[in-house]
Amino acid sequence: MSEIFVRPDVRQFLDFLNALPGPKTHEVGPVEARRMMVASRHVADAPRGEVAVVRDLTCPGPAGEIGLRLYDAREQREAGPLFLFFHGGGFVLGDLDTHDPFCAEMARELDLPVLAVDYRLAPEHPWPAGVEDAIAAARWAAQSPSRLGLDITGLVLCGDSAGGNFAIVASLALRDEPAAVPVLAQWPIYPAADPDKGYPSKEDFGAGYLLTKASMDWYDECYAGDPQDWRYAPLVKSQEGMPPTLVVTAALDPIRDQGRAYAAACAAAGVPTVFREARGTIHGFINLRRAIPSSEEDVRGCVAALKLMLAETGR
Repeated sequence: MSEIFVRPDVRQFLDFLNALPGPKTHEVGPVEARRMMVASRHVADAPRGEVAVVRDLTCPGPAGEIGLRLYDAREQREAGPLFLFFHGGGFVLGDLDTHDPFCAEMARELDLPVLAVDYRLAPEHPWPAGVEDAIAAARWAAQSPSRLGLDITGLVLCGDSAGGNFAIVASLALRDEPAAVPVLAQWPIYPAADPDKGYPSKEDFGAGYLLTKASMDWYDECYAGDPQDWRYAPLVKSQEGMPPTLVVTAALDPIRDQGRAYAAACAAAGVPTVFREARGTIHGFINLRRAIPSSEEDVRGCVAALKLMLAETGR
């Protein structure tokens, strides 16, 4: 491997992170690991900016009510698209609070309502519980339910890491069995798009770059997905007919190559595809905008690309 480029602010954050004492996430169990992730948000991420609407609600799911949070920069909104977001966390961690600043930022920057989904987590709820919640939430939102209070003309599906997997799987589900409105675009952010397959980046960046090989193995053990099932490994299905797709990876990420492979599969299937790789940075950068200030530019670049993609849909 050639010499690795690491941005100065990324290097500073990694040096701080790698010097911290105490057990790592995968060594403390899911309950404590979740608490650690929520706590880290207030240290590493930017504060939530002002939006007109932040409202918690629920929708029906396959095993009970699914928690949701609606963000909107406007008090009132005409008919239009909805940005549906699935948080990351290895299928084990994360909730509505861990990605709260990012969701509010997307509501402002895209001028779209944003609906975040609080799906069931492993190991208490192993595969396919979480992804079934994701698909159910997408189908519910597509119907413009009165509980949501919006007239939805299309969906933009987005998620980071494990949530990127869910965004892709939900897009596939709605491609194969269309919902009330179309999926206009999808934006998987450093997605776990092919989680069972080994790629070089898992070894190249498996230690010292925030997300580690050891933690990934623990997430996989907790989630226990079926590598032959598209609801776990979406690349087992053709991507033909998928909506316009923006794939974003981080160059120093152990799952970087999964995102690259997914972008290539979309392009090979004739899907309008934009691929962006954030050079010199790490997995999780959308939640590290305070710790890694250069992440702001990465997010802005992605937003600009997505705006162009949505403009081309004419909706």
